[in-house]
Amino acid sequence: MSSILDKFLQYVAIDTRSDEESKTTPSTMIQHDLAKLLKDQMMAFGVQDVVYDKEHCYLYGKIPASKGKENLPSLGFISHMDTSPEVTGTNVVTRLVSDYDGGDIILNEDKKIVMTVADFPQLVGLKGKTLVVTGGTTLLGADDKAGIAEIMTMAEYFHENPDAPHGPICIAFTPDEEIGCGTDHFDLKQFGAEYAYTVDGGPIGELEYENFNAASAKVKILGRNVHPGAAKGKMINSLLIAAELLSLLPNEQNPMYTEKYEGFYHLIRQNGCVEETEMEFIIRDHDRALFEQKKDLFRQIVAFLNTKYGQDLVSVELEDSYYNMKEIMVQHMHLVENAAAAMKEVGIEPLISPIRGGTDGAQLSYRGLPCP
Repeated sequence: MSSILDKFLQYVAIDTRSDEESKTTPSTMIQHDLAKLLKDQMMAFGVQDVVYDKEHCYLYGKIPASKGKENLPSLGFISHMDTSPEVTGTNVVTRLVSDYDGGDIILNEDKKIVMTVADFPQLVGLKGKTLVVTGGTTLLGADDKAGIAEIMTMAEYFHENPDAPHGPICIAFTPDEEIGCGTDHFDLKQFGAEYAYTVDGGPIGELEYENFNAASAKVKILGRNVHPGAAKGKMINSLLIAAELLSLLPNEQNPMYTEKYEGFYHLIRQNGCVEETEMEFIIRDHDRALFEQKKDLFRQIVAFLNTKYGQDLVSVELEDSYYNMKEIMVQHMHLVENAAAAMKEVGIEPLISPIRGGTDGAQLSYRGLPCP
């Protein structure tokens, strides 16, 4: 049996970066490289009913229940194959830091890239562990190749220990979670689970059943360009209106100043000139009512600016992305309680906290598959 670390290092070496600008599923064809490897390993580990959706890059499989456990509910485990488009995943070079001393980690001496305890205080709690790091110029990809390695290790374990008791298990690997499209073509019937867990990258013991409500806002601002020497009373500078729009949003409701259950507006992209500016925001809040208020404020600001300038210069397209799965999970809290009990049984203290982000599990929960 290969170790979970061996599997992890094998998976992170494969570039699976997704692309938020793509209109296809998967958003990048390179995600198929990992899917093909996992398909072969699943079959080698005795996983049954392996289905590889070659068009959309989804993988499904089943581990039959052990003898006498066939009537238990089928439990699913899901991880995503893609890594964030924010940083390259090409030519990932890994290094093990054994018996970590708790101090700063030099990732790349030539480029002076250092992972400091001051910037990442969670490093203190990892003293004495073995860490996997990169050279600082690429993602590692633990989100979510750690989850994949865990699920595949489970599959291999049950293959080599057929008498270990367990109910029916369903596993799935998905593309494009990082760009919010991981469940677009997820086949619930093929998956076959009654309940599931998404196994994602995070601190040991982390257990989550709440996430943000999420929306995107695309703002377009029209201006009028006139020679600056003759611009008085004629020029409308869309860049300045964009700055004015920003000033009307609550400054403290910004990712730089929020934590825990505090929501935010986040400007993620802006491009423009005097004649036209486009802005892209994401809007987040755990509380559904506050989430709706945040979207309403955008509409009010747009209406105010158009009234102020006497014409329809500003428009906004608001689109909901996903909702807080807590609204579904409160009806299925045994999933959280069972996971917490299992952690405690092996000496892990559960860390139950809200996700300051999204998850495939949120969308699947609203499609009828409770999935913390």
